[in-house]
Amino acid sequence: MTAIVWERRKAGLGRFWQQFRKQRAGVVGAVILGLAVVIALLTPLISDASIMDVTKATGKDMDPPSLDYLLGTDESGRSVLQMLMWGSRVSLFIGFLAALLSMVIGTVVGIAAGHFRGWMSAGLMRVTDWFLVLPSLVLALVLSAILGGSSFTIILAIGVTSWASTARLIRAQTLAVEARPYIERSKALGAGHWHIMTRHVLPNVAPLVLANTTLQVASAIVAESTLAFLGATTGSTSWGSMLRGARDYGALTNGAWWYILSPGLCIVAVVLAFTLCGRALEAVLNPRLRGVSR
Repeated sequence: MTAIVWERRKAGLGRFWQQFRKQRAGVVGAVILGLAVVIALLTPLISDASIMDVTKATGKDMDPPSLDYLLGTDESGRSVLQMLMWGSRVSLFIGFLAALLSMVIGTVVGIAAGHFRGWMSAGLMRVTDWFLVLPSLVLALVLSAILGGSSFTIILAIGVTSWASTARLIRAQTLAVEARPYIERSKALGAGHWHIMTRHVLPNVAPLVLANTTLQVASAIVAESTLAFLGATTGSTSWGSMLRGARDYGALTNGAWWYILSPGLCIVAVVLAFTLCGRALEAVLNPRLRGVSR
């Protein structure tokens, strides 16, 4: 039985890859993401963290790109290229975990609101609507200011303020799944709430959750960069804190275009890559977008 299950999973992954590689934009996005993740993981092996210390900087202030510093230096003489590499670890780490937290909250609330009826569903949706109408960026900025500056608080601030749209999406899908005949048969056979939600609803909404998570990571990276630019930093170098440093030390007025352009392009490239992958996953996992009916 186990061998049959693994064969089915292997065949399913094969079909998924065949469909995904037809999405050229998604493949390009996956390549960019793979490169960004590899650089972030290998940075401690190819670069010493001590170079981020301003007291050990060896370059000139706002030095333009050269053979010694391929992307120039910042206001303290540190290599912008090295800062980008170390900053990718912070930006991607916060982006992934904040999106994961957001999707967990949104999925749990969405499934519960779609499965249960009456006061529980109404109460969950009113809370969801409350988070939807609040400006998430302002709320995240307030939370990060109250809780203090650290990676955990930034992740928490982004995650708890960005789950509402996911909850509404998952709730709509849950209602569609529970309208199917086999759900009624499961209830007639004595299946409980937990069994229905975990064995029937969750597997059916999982593709939507996966595709939406990819898009949510892009939003989380933008949110982290925005919060860092506004001053809610973790104390570590990130792409957003680099942009803030470029603004505070007048990189634009001093003509230090490399200090502004480099982190900005990294943010744009990674966010675009996540968006391309998310759209490709949505097209592959959603049979309506493939033009295939189940």
